[in-house]
Amino acid sequence: MALLLAVLMFPAHAQQISDAKVEALVEALRLSAPKPGPNGGLYSDWQVKPDNITRWSKRCLNQEVTPEQFAADQALARQILACVMGKVLREQVAAGNNEIVAVQRSAAWWMTGDPEQYNSGSTSAYTLRVLEAYLRFF
Repeated sequence: MALLLAVLMFPAHAQQISDAKVEALVEALRLSAPKPGPNGGLYSDWQVKPDNITRWSKRCLNQEVTPEQFAADQALARQILACVMGKVLREQVAAGNNEIVAVQRSAAWWMTGDPEQYNSGSTSAYTLRVLEAYLRFF
């Protein structure tokens, strides 16, 4: 585990973010998602807002996916989320963050839209849950 953490702590410019790491982040977000409330208006195991589903599917697939399609097809949802979160994670690494901080900042972006919130208040607890889930894959 210490070796893994040492590798993840290397400066970002020395790292490449593989598709496997993006997939691990997407799964970590799913595992860390809050339990759905009744009539919460969010879709799939990832608890995604409908307007995000429409916007992201247009950007990533060049076609609109309905929230119902997204919720019903986990492979489709993963494809869209890997497209979106791969870009976010790679941006965080490219900005000079080590992989651990990049994962936390990506989780904060996912939760709040603001990666700067990764170590603030309740967002901090969430980003640590995502990081813990992410690290289980490596």
